[in-house]
Amino acid sequence: MDHQLEVFVTVAETENFSRAAERLHMTQPAVSQYIKALEKSMEARLFDRSNKYVRLTQAGDVVYHHAKEILGLYTNMHALIDDLTGKAGGAISIGASYTYGEYVLPVILKRMKEEAPDIEPTVTIGNTKEISRLVAEYQLDVGIIEGEVGNENLTVEPFETDAMYVVAAPSFFFTTEEKNIAPEDLEQETWVIREEGSGTRRMSDKFFEETGIEPASRLEFGSTQLIKESVEAGLGLSLLSHWTFRKEAKAGTLQVLDVEGLPLQREFSVISRSLFRSKALEVFLREVKEGYRGEK
Repeated sequence: MDHQLEVFVTVAETENFSRAAERLHMTQPAVSQYIKALEKSMEARLFDRSNKYVRLTQAGDVVYHHAKEILGLYTNMHALIDDLTGKAGGAISIGASYTYGEYVLPVILKRMKEEAPDIEPTVTIGNTKEISRLVAEYQLDVGIIEGEVGNENLTVEPFETDAMYVVAAPSFFFTTEEKNIAPEDLEQETWVIREEGSGTRRMSDKFFEETGIEPASRLEFGSTQLIKESVEAGLGLSLLSHWTFRKEAKAGTLQVLDVEGLPLQREFSVISRSLFRSKALEVFLREVKEGYRGEK
């Protein structure tokens, strides 16, 4: 059944029987036979087929999401059995929110590879909401996210505190007799923020709510890198993790504003769903908890 589901998932993701056959190193007739057998066992048509496309039916969409969970559990089961007699190795699927995934994770993966070269990580980067969903559906072994997770099926383990500051272009100049800039004095500025579902966006909304300010203008981008470049260009201000702008601050292309009540604190957390962890996953998590602190 596991191979049948693997064929089905591959067809669903490639939306093409020929491409699925190539990826699986099978013939197209063999792929078709697997799909027919699965449709017979489900007593439902799983794909709408034409000369131009192959698309999931409503029933197929249900099977696809469950198949991904089943295959994830099946792979994890094999990894745990292998652990009983072997050293840390094999595949692990890691999800990370943009802040951690783009600015910290590469260092962690390098260290893990040095310690356990037989581990084969695959990485998915997304916002906190996306990574939480993929872990909950067993499509990822583990996720690293910032902020809170509203899913009771996930195990959440905070491991590090992050600090967030308001950054601006070097040309931004603000005069005040006070030691710090009052948040309300920045209300008329343009703020460059992340998209809904992002942990960084959640913190920006929290900052606006707690300070009672309503920015005169907002620009919403789905990339922290794009936000930094926009702020550097003088398009506006942004609230960002200190991990994301260390190089720019050192180079003098971004400045940190001394704003009252900052920095805001938030937690990075490891999220998972499985009750068991492979040796490979344990090695990775050890590097996350030790290596992150080592980079301060």
